[in-house]
Amino acid sequence: MTENIYNNLKNFKRRNPGTICWRLKAHAKVIERHLNPEEEVVYVFAAQKGLSSLEIFNTYVVAVTNKRLLLVQKRVIFGYLFISITPDMFNDLTVSTGIIWGKVIIDTIKEVITLSNLSKKAVGEIETAITETMMNEKKQYLKIEKGEQN
Repeated sequence: MTENIYNNLKNFKRRNPGTICWRLKAHAKVIERHLNPEEEVVYVFAAQKGLSSLEIFNTYVVAVTNKRLLLVQKRVIFGYLFISITPDMFNDLTVSTGIIWGKVIIDTIKEVITLSNLSKKAVGEIETAITETMMNEKKQYLKIEKGEQN
C-alpha cells in the first residue's frame, strides 16, 4: 500500500513540477500506518504547511480518503506529526493563487490549515478531490444523525 501512495505522490509531483515537497516516501509510510481497515486513499498530494511561501521545509502529505483527510509530516530525526479531519469537523475550503504558487486553506471547527507552495495547476484538482469527498461523507454523517441508516 505504501508503494501505491508513494507512486501517486510521484505522479502528482510529475504533473505539477512547480510544487515544492521533500521526502515523499517517508511521509507515505506514516499515512499507511494510520489508514483504517476499510479506508481507501482517493487522492494524495504534497504541500508546505504554513502561510509563507518562504517556508519550504514543512512538507506535509495530504491523503483524501473515503472517510476523512489525513495530513502527515515525518520529522527528519524522530517521530512525526499527524492530523485527521473527519467530515463533521470540516467547514470550508479556500483556494488562492499568486504569481508563482497556489494555496489551499482548509477551515475546520478547531483550526485553519494553510497548505502552500503548490503548483497553480494543482489547486483545481485538489479543491475538487477534497470538496467532493468531504461533501459526500458529510451527507452520510447527516443521515446517521437523523437515523436514516441503510
